[in-house]
Amino acid sequence: MYIVMNRIDVSPEYAEAFEERFRSRARAVDEMPGFIRNLVLRPQRPEDPYIVLTMWRSREDFEAWTRSDAFQRGHARSGSLPSEAFRGPSKLEQYEVVLDSEP
Repeated sequence: MYIVMNRIDVSPEYAEAFEERFRSRARAVDEMPGFIRNLVLRPQRPEDPYIVLTMWRSREDFEAWTRSDAFQRGHARSGSLPSEAFRGPSKLEQYEVVLDSEP
């Protein structure tokens, strides 16, 4: 499994609008081959970033998503919040799962 994590510093006064953007997302990624799951994590402390996780069957599946027309269309909506909604640039991290423990 391949995990992509985006840490996004959102100004507290824009938190609800940020969350709504994900609630009303296009869902194009859900139909992509290899897509497993998307999670948006709200921080418990205002100074911490939101975490957006996507889980993929493989790195190749994730990379195919980033080259797709659906990706371009979905991310074109990202301009819906003003720049002051963010306290800095987001940080994209990518991981390969080495252990997955499930009951």
